[in-house]
Amino acid sequence: MSAPARPVPAPAPAPPVTRSHHLALGVIATGLLMTVLDGSIVTVAMPAIQNDLGFTPGGLSWVVNAYLIAFGGLLLLSGRLGDLIGRKRMFLAGTAVFTAASVLAGAAGTPALLIAARFLQGAGSAMASAVGLGILVTLFTESRERARAIAVFSFTGAAGASIGQVLGGILTDALGWHWIFFINLPIGLAALLVAVRVLPGDRGPGLTAGADAIGALLVTAGVMVGIYSVVEVESYGWVSPHTLGLGALAVALLAAFFVRQATAATPLLPLRILRSRSVAGANLVQILMVAALFSFQILVALYLQRVLGYGATATGLAMLPAAAVIGAVSLGISARLSTRFGDRSVLLAGLVLLIGVLGLLTRLPVHAHYATDLLPVMFLAAGFGLALPALTTLGMSGAGEEDAGLASGLFNTTQQIGMAMGVAVLSTLAASRTDTLLADGSGRAEALTGGYHLAFAVGAGLLTAAFLVALVVLGRPDRHTATAATAAPTTPAPSA
Repeated sequence: MSAPARPVPAPAPAPPVTRSHHLALGVIATGLLMTVLDGSIVTVAMPAIQNDLGFTPGGLSWVVNAYLIAFGGLLLLSGRLGDLIGRKRMFLAGTAVFTAASVLAGAAGTPALLIAARFLQGAGSAMASAVGLGILVTLFTESRERARAIAVFSFTGAAGASIGQVLGGILTDALGWHWIFFINLPIGLAALLVAVRVLPGDRGPGLTAGADAIGALLVTAGVMVGIYSVVEVESYGWVSPHTLGLGALAVALLAAFFVRQATAATPLLPLRILRSRSVAGANLVQILMVAALFSFQILVALYLQRVLGYGATATGLAMLPAAAVIGAVSLGISARLSTRFGDRSVLLAGLVLLIGVLGLLTRLPVHAHYATDLLPVMFLAAGFGLALPALTTLGMSGAGEEDAGLASGLFNTTQQIGMAMGVAVLSTLAASRTDTLLADGSGRAEALTGGYHLAFAVGAGLLTAAFLVALVVLGRPDRHTATAATAAPTTPAPSA
């Protein structure tokens, strides 16, 4: 007679969510909001900055580029360092650096000082942003609460850019461009005071457990050189020696980094994290999706200003319905849909809606009416409120607690890579098409609209590719993750 089957122990219940948890979520969302606002708020103030400090047209672009290069280049390193020395310490240090750099930027009296301050802002943003998701997934362990927390995090990032455009116009017109940076001082100080008390303390294994200095140098240099080569495409062209040479150098540095990670005793990026289908697939989908949505976030704003003649504040207000519907969906609906249908299904539905958004934008007329031609598109942006939280959950689900900061840094890094690709590819295509139409005798408004149409069509193609990747690569869960989830469904497990 066989022995009775040994009962399988029930998983340990997740710790209850307390007021401290919600305060911690608020602090992390505030840090992300400052980062996102700073990326969009400055674009509205660029003409005022140029007039006041005497920037050349080429030099003015570095007010944005210096931030992007530091932010994108340091995210992966910051995420890994957060795992090693403690994610709370990294978040506090990054918020402090960003706040101090904001004061320096607001007080800048020369172009060089402003560019240096923007680089420091990017570094501080990378330090804080890289570990934010890592803190969330270790703080909220119950699946429904985690989905809600990630929805708040995703909404903050999605809506922050639209809010930044409105706030930038108001502050610049009312108080001057300096205040788009000074506004970060009270917000940063408040975030630091609350974060010290509510963020969970964590003590990593120390730098000796993964302080791969050579790998850190290779990946930071590779990403920075790569982003620099992409953001300068509009000035030099795709096939110029400048672009091709720097692109080849970036590829060589990143290839050397991966070779180093495969052989180093204490790698900066343990390659086991890339063996997870959910991690690798979600990051690839994000690159394609973010690159495509640049055409919505930026080119629609340019269309409103350059074709329809909207002012800076009016443009921000015109984009607000998209932010509102994204917020309503990501905060109120996406978590429940993901719990019922699964993150992959919600992601695919969101991508279908976004493909529809860019498809409609390819038909924008030169003399558009906002209520009939643009407002329906703003409502369809709800797809972003579905796609981003689901994608974020998938991107973090294949990493264990010891790699949460690294996975967070990787996810944010691919977001910046996608943004840089979108800026370079879609803006270059739009400008090239506009120049061709002008040469053929089209009017300025018609030529600009034709250029935007091409960018929207290419963006729709990128979203279609993202849909196919999600459908195939994210078609089934990782074997190891699925097994671990059966035993302990509330805790993310490391990939095999």
